[in-house]
Amino acid sequence: MKIADIFRSLQGEGKNQGKPCLFIRLAGCNLKCRWCDTPESREGGIEMSLDTILEQVWRINPPYVCITGGEPLLQSEDLAHLLASLSRRGTLIDIETNGTIDFSNLQQYADICMDVKCPSSGEQSNCNLLEKIRPQDSVKFVVHDEEDCRYAQEVMNTHRIAGEIFFSPVFGSDYTPITRFILINNLPVRFQLQLHKIIGVK
Repeated sequence: MKIADIFRSLQGEGKNQGKPCLFIRLAGCNLKCRWCDTPESREGGIEMSLDTILEQVWRINPPYVCITGGEPLLQSEDLAHLLASLSRRGTLIDIETNGTIDFSNLQQYADICMDVKCPSSGEQSNCNLLEKIRPQDSVKFVVHDEEDCRYAQEVMNTHRIAGEIFFSPVFGSDYTPITRFILINNLPVRFQLQLHKIIGVK
């Protein structure tokens, strides 16, 4: 597998925000989002065998692992073997994905956090995948302005989303119009800032 990084930090977003976590960041991505905060993971990476990855993981023996990228599902065949090994040890697993690749074959091992790309990102997700989101999964809209909020509202109105929904403002943007939009429209979402950027960790 092509690995960009393996590191420990606090989970900065999603339903497990604030929990100590081992991140396995896979290299390679099929999008070029305007707001990408890990552009270095789009390419490159170090080739690592499954055994080598697991050796590093077991040395730390984390209760919680987040698979992220890049877009980790580009390596879904190898990823399935990694997830199966982690799952057998009882590890809690999240997968962060950009919503362009079907993740249903991996849901037996992990909870999904699907990012739905908004207009300001310059990219687009496959919103039909929202039908595969379960109550234990989650959906994240990274929003920059009211246009993004309106787009997210339209997606929510036209697709059944069983999991929790997060509005995560682009770091450093004006949060006031976003919070106002949520309140005026009574959106069933959780407003969430990126914790890892606020406290200055990876």
